[in-house]
Amino acid sequence: QVQLVESGGGLVQAGGSLRLSCEASGRTFSSYAMGWFRQAPGKEREFVAAIRWPGRITYYADSVKGRFTISRDNAKNTVYLQLNSLKPEDTAVYYCNAGNPQGLTSGMDYWGKGTLVTVSS
Repeated sequence: QVQLVESGGGLVQAGGSLRLSCEASGRTFSSYAMGWFRQAPGKEREFVAAIRWPGRITYYADSVKGRFTISRDNAKNTVYLQLNSLKPEDTAVYYCNAGNPQGLTSGMDYWGKGTLVTVSS
């Protein structure tokens, strides 16, 4: 059974930082793309960032470019999202996503349950 488990969310002041982690289990994701999406209250889920393998090619939503960094550790089956210079509008539940890179920015095969990030002003 494939499982993605996110961690690292929490409450932070504007301008602060957080590091989200997503650990995959059930199969090896080394050849899969992995990414992050988020859903703010009352809004649709949106793409945040993704990373392909091999090549470690990364993709970002315009709203987070220069502030968020996605990375992965295939040995640990884990993908990370470093969130810097956080803004109140970054408040959302952040979801880990993995699978066939054809769905890179629209959603791939597997989803985690999410971790809440709250940014206070």
